[in-house]
Amino acid sequence: MDKKKVLFVCIHNSARSQMAEAWLNYLCGDFFEAHSAGLEPGVLNPLVVEVMKEEGIDISHKKTQTVSDLLKKGERFAHVIAVCDESSAEKCPIFPGALEKTHWSFPDPSKAAGTKEEKLEKIRMIRDAIKDKIERWCSAMCIGSEK
Repeated sequence: MDKKKVLFVCIHNSARSQMAEAWLNYLCGDFFEAHSAGLEPGVLNPLVVEVMKEEGIDISHKKTQTVSDLLKKGERFAHVIAVCDESSAEKCPIFPGALEKTHWSFPDPSKAAGTKEEKLEKIRMIRDAIKDKIERWCSAMCIGSEK
């Protein structure tokens, strides 16, 4: 069975899209091949790396990349899922040629304020919300593909 390619996009490709990519590959890697990219790639958020490690997923080796890099390579995706928050939705990149385009709104981890522990707690909540959404989406997509 060929895996369906999924692209998670966000503004900076430094947190939400990276977590979503990692979760989908971890939870449903038999069915999907996940990637991530951003409109204005930044640097991978070290606090996101830390909270993903808590779940046994190491994304420290990941690099951020632009949507335009994937376009230039001629990449094609069955699903493109934007994971920007509502306030950034108008800037969130759209990838042409996808069979299905979806928007899931998650808060921006880079906007978490407070002490390091307070930031980590907020990012854990975002991590867990992304995991929950991926689990539900994967279950619906895999059940739907068996019909």
